[in-house]
Amino acid sequence: MVEKIRDNLYRMSIPLPLTPLKALNSYVIKGRERNLIIDTGFNREECLSAMQNGLKELAVDLARTDLFVTHMHADHSGLISHLATPSSRIYCSQKDGEMINASRRGENWQGVLQQVIKYGFRTDEDITDYLPGKRYRISNQVDFTYVREGDRIEIDDYCFVCLETPGHTKGHICLYEENYKILISGDHILPKITPNISKWFNSENPLADYIKSLDKLENLEVELVLPGHRDIFTDLKGRIRELKKHHERRCREVLDILAGYEMVDAFTLASQMEWDISLAWDDFPVPQKWFALGEALSHLKYLQAEGKVEEIEGEVVKYRKCQQ
Repeated sequence: MVEKIRDNLYRMSIPLPLTPLKALNSYVIKGRERNLIIDTGFNREECLSAMQNGLKELAVDLARTDLFVTHMHADHSGLISHLATPSSRIYCSQKDGEMINASRRGENWQGVLQQVIKYGFRTDEDITDYLPGKRYRISNQVDFTYVREGDRIEIDDYCFVCLETPGHTKGHICLYEENYKILISGDHILPKITPNISKWFNSENPLADYIKSLDKLENLEVELVLPGHRDIFTDLKGRIRELKKHHERRCREVLDILAGYEMVDAFTLASQMEWDISLAWDDFPVPQKWFALGEALSHLKYLQAEGKVEEIEGEVVKYRKCQQ
């Protein structure tokens, strides 16, 4: 399905089968000389077919088209190899571009698997094989054109400025068009659903990064937010306030659960948290348990940095609430 947003700016809905997200919003900007596709969908036939049909409807010539990837996740980057031509520039942050290529080479999956086991995930198999990020990643290595804060991408009357917004991923980038007051928010700010903020390695505090990135965008003059999933919306400031309150509630929930244990691993803690899935924890699909654990860990790390939670090293890492 193709929807015209304004002159030469379109949204294509790319299905994401068997995921709670349901679909990706891929944006197309048509120019006289070059076009731009923003985010692609998984590397799977259903996504490719929808993308090809949408581009055909818009009469987009891929030989005159560049791509922009807001972040590394496969639902946003998976089809790069199918869409890029020898003349295409493929824009991405360096941090996430390097991760996309490392994922294709298989370099990061075993390390992350060892981390989730360390944090209490109980498994005797390589559960990364169930993850859509691994199953539907890019087909080939990508020669990215790296962008960073303040870089500009111009297509005729549109001039988008790159805004670094780490949190959902380390290298997430939003695009801001000041003249038309448009924010392409990727998965940094979504309507009605909250972006997953996951932590896997000790050096990271992604929730702190995420909140700083929300603060960074709060005073932008924005009339239209184009998110990576679900509906286009207008109230950026209101949605940012809602997301901050959500994470405040999550932090209180984590502390309340910890109060019931002398100490507990993150996987057990995640099983006690509330999730917007109408299944018992034991029936959660593996990817949803994975994301839930990552979300629990990001809040634990945030609370640890605030001196409210203590981490106890061991074969399985445990956590306990600090005495105030």
